[in-house]
Formats: sequence, structure tokens, C-alpha cells
Amino acid sequence: MSERFYFEPGFSLRAAGTGDEVRLLDRFRHIFNVDCVARENWVELSGEPERVTAALAALDAMQRLFILRGKELDRADVEMILRGNTPVQADNLQELWQNRITLSPGKKDILPRSVRQREYLECMRKKEVVFGIGPAGTGKTYLAMAMAVSMLLKGEVNRIILTRPARESGEKLGFLPGSLEEKVSPYLRPLYDALYEMVSPEEAASLIARNVIEVAPLAFMRGRTLNGAFIILDEAQNTTSEQMLMFLTRMGFGSRCVITGDPTQSDLNGNERSGLVQAVRTLRHLKEIGFVFFNTSDVVRHALLEKIITAYNATPGENTK
Repeated sequence: MSERFYFEPGFSLRAAGTGDEVRLLDRFRHIFNVDCVARENWVELSGEPERVTAALAALDAMQRLFILRGKELDRADVEMILRGNTPVQADNLQELWQNRITLSPGKKDILPRSVRQREYLECMRKKEVVFGIGPAGTGKTYLAMAMAVSMLLKGEVNRIILTRPARESGEKLGFLPGSLEEKVSPYLRPLYDALYEMVSPEEAASLIARNVIEVAPLAFMRGRTLNGAFIILDEAQNTTSEQMLMFLTRMGFGSRCVITGDPTQSDLNGNERSGLVQAVRTLRHLKEIGFVFFNTSDVVRHALLEKIITAYNATPGENTK
């Protein structure tokens, strides 16, 4: 079977991701097992009918997303569409687009990149407390940050609180050089990294200086009541039961709480119970609280990351040797 896909005006393979037409065609050949011939305004695909149909659907989704965005796609957009042998279909793409997060002018709208990510965003919009649980790379923290920034810009909350437990992975804070702020800063760096992708460094610095955005270790939350805030607790698998209860009781009127973590990556001592695991067990029956559980199929960072996580999970005994 051989079919041609004709591009809409303005769209080309160079506008579909990396700008590298040759590399993108190689991806299509590898993923869909089809032959590809490209010209300026069309691509011809040849192979088994079901493989050609799948490849055509992927091209159609890329073109539709290009039209929706009004700008060239980036690599993350392409990875979303070319996930395995089941590309995002046009109807699903429209639904993902409708659930996008809008940020400040000049910043690209953020789309959920899987059904569970869409469910996660819906939970954050509807519920005051949401747990996002699953492996690294599934977008738990990034989407929570995006939602927080979006709600702040819209005036739906008046500040953002970002926090993590400063739990050492085999190290002791007391032995690290520098002040307390310098010691805990590395633990909070991933939150800063995500923030800088959503607002300019200058704007972020201004918001932090005015305490509109506060980034602090979990221990600094004790004794506070946070009204009108979007509060994110990251790496929650490293909280103790007492810390988790303390955090959950910080929420005041008009606030939202999002708790993210991966129970399989805990740095707690053997005799400590994970506050995240206990919270899920204790609160799961409360309809007012949202729980979204991600797995390796939801990994959206790099195509290789899903394979790495799956390989490690397949040989758990060897990973500790």
C-alpha cells in the first residue's frame, strides 16, 4: 500500500519538531516500519496497510497540532504523538488541546501528553487536594507547577508555595558546608528549574523577592496556615507520617494542595513509614480528594527514559548489588 500525505500551507516536516527532516523520516521508518519519500509539500508512505494508516494518523496529528499552536512544534510535541505504535489520534489531540494550560504571553501553552495527564489536570481544576503518584518523567511536578502559575496569573490564587522534604540520599545535611539555605538549596533546585520554564528568570526573581512565590523545605511549613495559596509538596515519598499530616493541615481557605511522589524511590530509613503511602491508604475513600496514579507508559520526558525505568523494574534484585 502506498499513500501520499499533502501538507497544509505553512506546514512541513521541518516545522514538525526538530527541524531535521531526515531524522524525523528515520523515526517514521523505525516506529511504523514504512518506507518514506518526502518532497516540499507531501510525503509518500509505503508498506503494510495498517502501518501506513498509523503513520498517516501521526502526520495528521502533527499538522493539526501545528495549526492549533500557530507555531512550529518542539521535540516534546513530536514525542507525544510518536509514542510507540499508537500515535495520538486527531480526536484525542483536540481533547488534549482543550485541556491545555495557558501561561504568560510568549510562553507556549502546555498540553497534557497522555490520558492520565489530562485526568490529573482535571483533578487539579476541580479538587482542593490532589495526589499525583508514579515514576519519574510522568509530568507530576511539572504539570502541578504549570497549573499553579496559570492560576496565579489568572488571580485564582494569590501566591504559590513550593516545598520538598530535605531528605538526604545517603548523606547528612549537617556535614555539608555552608549556611542552612545553602544546604537545602540543591533539594529545591528542581522546583526552580520548572518555574523558570514557565516565567522569565526576571519575573520569577521578582515574584520570589515579594514572597508571591515561596520555595522552602518542608520543615519551614510547620505552624503556618496558608490561605489563598497553591501549595505543592514534591518528593512526598520522603515525608514521614507526621510530616505529611503537618503539611495537609497547613491548607487554609481558598487554597489548593498538590502532593507528588514515587513510593518506590523513598530515601527514608527502614524503620520510618512513608507519609505518602499512609496518606493514600488513609484518605483514598474521601471523594473530595483526587488521586491519579501514573505508570511507565505515561513517561513523557525522553523516549529512552521509559525503557530505562522498565528495565530497572524488571531486575529489582540486581539494582541493589
